Amino acid sequence: MENRAILQRLQTAVALLYPPRCLGCGTMVESDFGLCGPCWRDTPFIAGTVCDACGVPLPGAEDGHRLECDDCMDRPRPWAQGRAALLYKDRARRMVLALKHGDRGELARPAALWMARAARPLLREGMLLAPVPLHWTRLVRRRYNQSALLAQHLAAQTGLAQCPDLLVRVRRTRVLDGKGAAQRFADLDGAVRVHPGRRHRIAGRTVLLVDDVMTSGATFSACANACLEAGAAEVRVIALARVAKEP
Repeated sequence: MENRAILQRLQTAVALLYPPRCLGCGTMVESDFGLCGPCWRDTPFIAGTVCDACGVPLPGAEDGHRLECDDCMDRPRPWAQGRAALLYKDRARRMVLALKHGDRGELARPAALWMARAARPLLREGMLLAPVPLHWTRLVRRRYNQSALLAQHLAAQTGLAQCPDLLVRVRRTRVLDGKGAAQRFADLDGAVRVHPGRRHRIAGRTVLLVDDVMTSGATFSACANACLEAGAAEVRVIALARVAKEP
């Protein structure tokens, strides 16, 4: 009881010194890792009918059948199902970039909670979570892999096992920003492999790939193909944010 009282006093002191602030704008909020009302309203969470392959919003109501967007029908995906928590625009885009390039690692915990909600239709007992890898040269410069942070917190949220080094980038690819889908797929062809010492972990197993942003699907495709070639039974994907075409 005495230790609990001391802990409560310490937590109160920390809260007074460092009051919780909104992850979006920095204003004070009631609890850690939250958004204030205006930021919550301005964050484009994905809800309603979505593409079963990539998670992008679709018009109309669900009819009990598999629905896919035009991109996924034009380019069939090597993974079975996919979802995303946010649309990659406005406040969501700023938060993703802060996590990726702004040393805002604390964003990974609430982001993983949003991803866990979006990923509910994908989750199965015994799945293995694996982050999309960075090439070691980018990892040295950036100092952390934002997808690995998301996978770590997503594993804690779902209770599923994770393997942070399941996949390896065997070739450094050029920066993909601004490139078209065809160039992205060409650049990433053969750029990802399953770590030789981790192949036994995916034999006959479903893998859930985790990344911060899905644009064309080229990165997820390279990772999914590597997993399937190494013996995975099935691959599913979850992204924090999905780039969508403007209507």
